Amino acid sequence: MWVQSLTKGLKVGLQTVWSLGKIIFPVTLIVTFLQHTPVLPWLIDLIAPLMSVFGLSGDAAIPLVIGNFLNIYAAIGAILTLDLTVKEVFIIAVMMSFSHNLLVESSVVTRVGVKLWIALVVRIGLALLSGIVINLVWKGGGELAKYGLIQQGDQETVSGIWGISVDALQKAGIGIFQLAIVVIPLMVVIQILKDLKWLEKFSKWMSPVTRMLGMQPNTSTTLAAGLLFGLAYGAGVMIQAVKEDGVSKKDVTLAIIFLGACHAVVEDTLIFAPLGIPVWPLLLIRLVMAILVTAIVAFYWNRIEIARRKETTYEF
Repeated sequence: MWVQSLTKGLKVGLQTVWSLGKIIFPVTLIVTFLQHTPVLPWLIDLIAPLMSVFGLSGDAAIPLVIGNFLNIYAAIGAILTLDLTVKEVFIIAVMMSFSHNLLVESSVVTRVGVKLWIALVVRIGLALLSGIVINLVWKGGGELAKYGLIQQGDQETVSGIWGISVDALQKAGIGIFQLAIVVIPLMVVIQILKDLKWLEKFSKWMSPVTRMLGMQPNTSTTLAAGLLFGLAYGAGVMIQAVKEDGVSKKDVTLAIIFLGACHAVVEDTLIFAPLGIPVWPLLLIRLVMAILVTAIVAFYWNRIEIARRKETTYEF
């Protein structure tokens, strides 16, 4: 049994890395090239005047643009170069927790069968809404943020088409390698848990949560993968769960809406801790927004389904 589980897990893991790698590699390549062109600075200059809506200085556009194009780690690197208040860093952290790495993560979720525009609207919409609300509600946090033990690493200056190409290929290759060392062991473990029938028990344990969010119990594996590992790394488990567990289009869409607001909750929350901001409110905001948005969408989706069934009944 162990040999079969290991073999099947490795096979699924490699297939997943290949499937996701076809998205992640070219996107990382393109974004890295853009970093060395006037495109990102142009976007930052374009967005800077809008920052006052969120109570942010114009410089805050730098981590927001970089974080949305790349990831939270890149955004934090940009934050370290700026003199920002605690309130500004907190607003950026909340916005970034909803909306980051959009090109990769939003493309990856389409592999689960969810439309791209749904993922983008949910993530960007929640980021914008949260930034505006926090700015209006929170009157404190005016002191300069202290970045704790985090230090900015020395960045090599890359120039010339050859240097930029090598840098882009290196970053894209590292991205795929990181994906592989996470996804392949993860798929092996998931396969073993399935064969031991432990995932069935987990599904039953998670069923009250999935039911509360308007989803069937068989969505629990998809939900757990995204919550623990994020959209990019958890996508492999989610894709496999959708295939094997027979998760409906409605349920997987609701799961992605929830995870768009609240994924990789441990990692994405803790990495902001050294920036001198309160992390518990950050976590609670993500959870509450995820539950509210998913519950509202599920409620109206159910209403539409009931109305359609009634129309069909009346026709007969």
